[in-house]
Amino acid sequence: MAGKKESTFINMVLVLFIVTLVASAALGGLYELTKEPIAAAKLAKKLKAIKEVVPEFDNNPSDEMYSVDMPTGDKLEFYPAKKGNKLVGTAVKTFTTNGFSGYIWVMVGFKPDGTINNYSVLEHKETPGLGTKMEPWFKQSDPAKAKCVILGKNPGNSNLTVSKDGGDVDAITAATISSRAFLEAVQTAYNEYSKQMKGGTK
Repeated sequence: MAGKKESTFINMVLVLFIVTLVASAALGGLYELTKEPIAAAKLAKKLKAIKEVVPEFDNNPSDEMYSVDMPTGDKLEFYPAKKGNKLVGTAVKTFTTNGFSGYIWVMVGFKPDGTINNYSVLEHKETPGLGTKMEPWFKQSDPAKAKCVILGKNPGNSNLTVSKDGGDVDAITAATISSRAFLEAVQTAYNEYSKQMKGGTK
């Protein structure tokens, strides 16, 4: 009887091992199948964002990309946009860790003088319905909401913080934390962009 129980136990362990092995192999195979399409989709989104945020260009900004290491261990990525070999703008992939739900990644386009040309929100985990307002909120065309708009402003001489903190920008309704974080990401991008331009290395 004891031998039978032992045999049954061994069979159960063996079956469990086989099931686990098959499941692991399936997950590994699925990851390999989806890894490249996911990477390609992220790259396409990034390239689309670059085109949206800087003036028209005729080079390939990705070929001239350079990065700056940040204290968090992340990097800011810089994509110089040129036309006829003349710099017309730079797209900066920037971020903040201070969103309501953590990281917010943004592509910000600066003209050579540091003026914000446009921006595109790349990724966030903010509250649905509030975080998604970041994309249109800070570029509204409604004159009544001019204090929301950051386009055409230079973070070097404008206080791009929320008005609740004494700044020049009206926060997204009921989403002050997300607004603060978004503007922090933009300011971070400008600060590093300004250093690079003043250094005359890019």
